[in-house]
Amino acid sequence: MAAPRDLSSLLARLDPAADMADRHVWLIELFDWLRGDRAAPQAAVGRVLLLLDAIEARPELRERLRAWWTVFTQTVDLTTLLADYGFAPGAAFLSEFGDRIRRKLLPGTPETTDASQLFRMVLPGDFDAGWIGLLDGPTLARIGTLLADDTLAGTPRWRHTVMDAVTYCCSQVVAAGFSTELRLRMSDPVRETRPFHPLMTDLDRLRDEVLRVPCDEAALQRAFIVFRDRLDACRQAASSVYTHLEDHGISVGLVFRLRQLRERVLRIRELLDCLLSGTPAASVARLVGRLVTAGRERNSIRALVASNSSMLAAKVTERSAEAGEHYITRDRGAYRQMVRKAAGGGALTAITVLMKFAIVAIGLSAFWSGLWAGLMYAASFVAIQLLHLTLATKQPAMTAPAMAARLRDLRSSGAVDAFVDEVTHLVRSQVAAVLGNVLVVVPVMVALSVAAFHAFGRHVLDAAHAAEVLHSLSLAGPTALYAAFTGVLLFAASIVAGWTENAFVLHRLDSAMRHNPRIAAVLGRPRARRWADFMRTHISGFASNISLGLMLGLLPAFAAFFGIGLDVRHVTLSAGQVAAAAAAIGWPVVHEAALWWAVAAIPVIGALNVSVSFYCAFRLALRAHSVSGTDRQRIRTAIRARWRSRALSFFLPA
Repeated sequence: MAAPRDLSSLLARLDPAADMADRHVWLIELFDWLRGDRAAPQAAVGRVLLLLDAIEARPELRERLRAWWTVFTQTVDLTTLLADYGFAPGAAFLSEFGDRIRRKLLPGTPETTDASQLFRMVLPGDFDAGWIGLLDGPTLARIGTLLADDTLAGTPRWRHTVMDAVTYCCSQVVAAGFSTELRLRMSDPVRETRPFHPLMTDLDRLRDEVLRVPCDEAALQRAFIVFRDRLDACRQAASSVYTHLEDHGISVGLVFRLRQLRERVLRIRELLDCLLSGTPAASVARLVGRLVTAGRERNSIRALVASNSSMLAAKVTERSAEAGEHYITRDRGAYRQMVRKAAGGGALTAITVLMKFAIVAIGLSAFWSGLWAGLMYAASFVAIQLLHLTLATKQPAMTAPAMAARLRDLRSSGAVDAFVDEVTHLVRSQVAAVLGNVLVVVPVMVALSVAAFHAFGRHVLDAAHAAEVLHSLSLAGPTALYAAFTGVLLFAASIVAGWTENAFVLHRLDSAMRHNPRIAAVLGRPRARRWADFMRTHISGFASNISLGLMLGLLPAFAAFFGIGLDVRHVTLSAGQVAAAAAAIGWPVVHEAALWWAVAAIPVIGALNVSVSFYCAFRLALRAHSVSGTDRQRIRTAIRARWRSRALSFFLPA
C-alpha cells in the first residue's frame, strides 16, 4: 500500500505552471518511484501500469499531465538529446577523461533546457533500458495517447523535433565526409561520385514529404528510398578509407571520425524508424533504451579507456599486420629458410652475450651499465635485421596482428578453419626460430669461451661468476616471472614498431626524403630515393629492435632504483649465458644440479617469451577488429580440435 500513497503524493504535485527546476525535479522523482528498489525490471513495468491506471481514471489529472508535457516540450530542447546524446565532441582523451570525471564528482542541476543533461539525471543506468524494453505495444500506445502532442503546421510537433534531429545528424555526417582526413583517403571512384554533396538536398525532399499534410505515401516512400540509398553511399564511401591505410597511415582522429560517422548513420536510421514505422511508439521506446545505454557509455571512464585503446589498437595493428606476414612460414621451403635465418641469428647472439659480459665486467653503476647494455642489444638486434637473420621471440607480437586481420569475416565459409591453419603455420615458425637460435647459440658460445681460454688463458667467465649465472637462471627461482615480463617487453616493442611505421607513413616521410629539394641537394636524387625506399622498408624493424634493446637494458636498472627486483629473461640470450657458464666450469658441471635447473629453464623461458607477447598482441588485434566473444569461442574450439586430430602439424610442415 506504500506505493499508491507515494504515487498519490507525486501526482498531487504535478503542476504545469511550476518553475522549470520544480517541474524537472518532479520528473526525476517520478522515475525514481517507477524504478522502486530496482529488484526486477518487471516490477518497474508494473508500476508503469499502475501510473497509467491512476492517470486515466481522473480526466482532470490527464489534462494536467498533457499541459505539463506541452510546457516541457516547448521549453526543453529535445533535439540535442536525439541528435547528439552519447557522442563525444572530439577525440582528445584527456579532455574527455576530465569531462567524465567532472560529471561523476560534481552534481548536475535540473534547472536546464538541455534535454541531454536532464536525460542523464532522469534515466541514469542500464536498469532503465531493461524495463523500458519490456513495455509491450498496448502499454506504449496508452503512453502515446496520454502524451498526445500539439500540432505545428498541421503536423504533430514531435515529428518536427525528430526531423530537426535527423538534420543535425546529417550535417555531422556531411562535415565528416568533407573533412580532409577522410576525403583524401577515399578511393578515387568513390570520391568522384560525390556521395556527400546531395545528402542534405535529399533530406530536404524527405522532410517535405514527412511533414506534408495530407501525406502522400507513395511520394514519401520514394523520397525515403532515395535518402536511404544516399546515406548508404556515404557510409560505404567512408568505409573505403580502410582500404587505403597502407598508403596513407592512420591516426586516432581518423578512426574517431570514421566511428562517429558510422554511429551517426545508425542514429539517423533509428530516428527515421520513429517517423516512418507503422508502430512509432515501439520505435521510440527502442530509441530511448538505446539512448540510456549510450549515455551510460558516455559517462563511463572504463568505456572511454576501452574506446581509446580500441582506436590505438586499430592505429597500431593495421601497420603491424603487414610486417608480421614476413614471419609466417607456410611450406617446407620457407620452414627451412626460417631455420637457417634463426641459426645465423643465434650465432650473432653469442657475440651479443660476450659483449654483455664485458659490460658487466667493467663495473659501471646500474644506470650506465643498463644504458650501455641496452645500446649494445639494440645494435645487435639491428645487425640481425640488416643481415636478414631472425631473432625468434621478436616474431609473435608482429605476427599476431597479421593473423587477427583474417578474422574480419568469420561468417564466411571455412574462415575459422583457414585461421586455424594460420595458427599451425605460426607455431611451426616459432618452433623453427627458437630451435635455430638456441641450437646454434650454445655451441658458438662454447667455442668462443674455449677460444678465449686458448688466447688469453681464461674463459669468458670465472668459476664464481659462472656459478652465479647458473643460479640466476635456475627454473627454481623467479625465472618464469622474468620470462613473462620479457614477453610483455617484446609486445611493447611491437607497439613501438607499429606506431613508428604508421607515423612514418602518415606524415609521408618517405616521400619527403625522396622529393624534398634540400635533402636531394645534400644526398643527390638517386641516393635520396634509395634512402627513402630503405627507410620505408626497415623503419618498423629499427623501431622494434632499438626500443626492445633499450628496454632490456634499462628497465631492470630503473626497477632496481625503486627497490623492485625485476630482471629480463630472453630465451636466446639466456641459452648463451648458460653455455658460457658451463664452458667456464668445465666437464664437472654436468654433475651439478644448478646446470640442469638452468637448462630446464630454457624451454620455459622460450614458451613464456613467445606466448605472452603473442597473447598481448593478439588481444590488442582482436579489440581493433571488434571480434565478438562468441567468435573467439569458436576459434578456441577449432584450435583444440586441430590439436587433437593433427598435433604434429603444429611442429613440422606437412
